[in-house]
Amino acid sequence: MKATIWHNPACGTSRKTLAILQETFGVEVSVVEYLATPPSAEKLAQLYRDAGMTPQAGLRLRGTDAEERGLPQADDATVLAAMAAEPRLIERPLVETDKGVRLCRPQDKVHEIL
Repeated sequence: MKATIWHNPACGTSRKTLAILQETFGVEVSVVEYLATPPSAEKLAQLYRDAGMTPQAGLRLRGTDAEERGLPQADDATVLAAMAAEPRLIERPLVETDKGVRLCRPQDKVHEIL
């Protein structure tokens, strides 16, 4: 099984999720450090759609100015454009496999798609 993780190596939850993926037999992991290589607004829209969540639910509030900018109440296109332009606004880690997408907070949520 292939798995892609949108990863921030400075984040403990992201590191723990990556470790679960690497330790799971048969999983081929692709790591995207999203702060250096941000996903497009279109890719983010697909990820959130496949995860069954709104872009607003995928906003990182802690340590960002998302609330001050009104992003939690903004429309999807505005939120996705902001995330693509400023990837620090993306809550992490997102993991995609053939079985779906999860925002892996807590990291054990990754088991749902393995």
